[in-house]
Amino acid sequence: MSWMNLIHNKMRSALTILGIVIGVSSIIALITIGKSSMNDMTSEFALFGADKITVQVTGTPLKQGLIDSDIKKLYNIENVAGVSPTLNGSTTIVASGVEKSNVMVQGKNDVYFTNSNNLIEAGRGINILDIESENLVCLIGSNIARDLFFGENPIGKKLTVGGVSYTVIGTLKESSDFASSSTNDSVIVPYTTSMSLLGTGYISSVDVYMKDSTKSEQITEDIVSVLNEAFNEKEEAFSVINMEDMLSSINRITNMLSLMLGGIASISLFVGGIGIMNMMLVSVTERTTEIGLRKALGAEPKRIQQQFLIEAVFLSLIGGIIGFLFGVLVAFVVCTVIGATFTLTTSTVLLALVFSAAIGIIFGYAPARKASNLSPIDALRSV
Repeated sequence: MSWMNLIHNKMRSALTILGIVIGVSSIIALITIGKSSMNDMTSEFALFGADKITVQVTGTPLKQGLIDSDIKKLYNIENVAGVSPTLNGSTTIVASGVEKSNVMVQGKNDVYFTNSNNLIEAGRGINILDIESENLVCLIGSNIARDLFFGENPIGKKLTVGGVSYTVIGTLKESSDFASSSTNDSVIVPYTTSMSLLGTGYISSVDVYMKDSTKSEQITEDIVSVLNEAFNEKEEAFSVINMEDMLSSINRITNMLSLMLGGIASISLFVGGIGIMNMMLVSVTERTTEIGLRKALGAEPKRIQQQFLIEAVFLSLIGGIIGFLFGVLVAFVVCTVIGATFTLTTSTVLLALVFSAAIGIIFGYAPARKASNLSPIDALRSV
């Protein structure tokens, strides 16, 4: 009887369902697009390494950075898997008569290449022998390989870096990371040779890789202790960045944003619920005679209430299913356009469907209750 009444009032039912469709599709689309975008952003941050702690050194007038003895102390910290110092500078490079100026030169060690996946396009990375022997070898970014060795295999070729001849031992994959971590226009050399090349005896940046990231807090405290000793307790001389903590913070932020987007979209679903209530109240008024006859023939109040409540649930569930399909389609199209990885979670689907069913029950209860409480005599007076 509930279904037949909805079919009998096609236009009114369709308009009521439309409100639920808009609400559910908004929830699905906004949350899915938000989660997909945030997941991609989190993945980009994870590329920096969730298993490492980064130390940035500004130094003091007496000591401008870290030295090798400080690096060894960091390496001896418990649960530290490796330490990768980084030196940065810019210089001019020359190959085959072609010159490039203001090229970023980075000094790295073997630990960096051991802990960096999918970094090398061809050749090999820097190894421990290159560090200890201060070999004049280098790896070049994709742009440099294209500009200076176009159509050639650069491996084994000579590259003059800052007036010193280096042998190219590898090329780096084209980077799509954030600009600050891009290696497309960089030359990487052993950090032991980069000191003389860049004219410095100090290390300003260090990555500390952890054996167990769950112990990051203790490792961070130990790192701070070593640095305090190195800089005479002057904490302003350095900063320690725990990537694990940053990722946790990012995940908390993304969850908060998802809840906020879901809350905003729920407003339209709430409006759709009001539409259901309005339609059901009108339906109760129009069907007063029917309700009076059914009650006079022995229908119990709870049966009358069930009938109208089922009608409301039908409306919300149909709208929920259509809204779910439309929301998924919109989210997929938007994710494709913006280049985000489409991610549809089970929790999002359940949230939308449960919300739509709950809206039908909540907003359909009052009209159903009103119908069940009608007096048969009062109802039949309109006959």
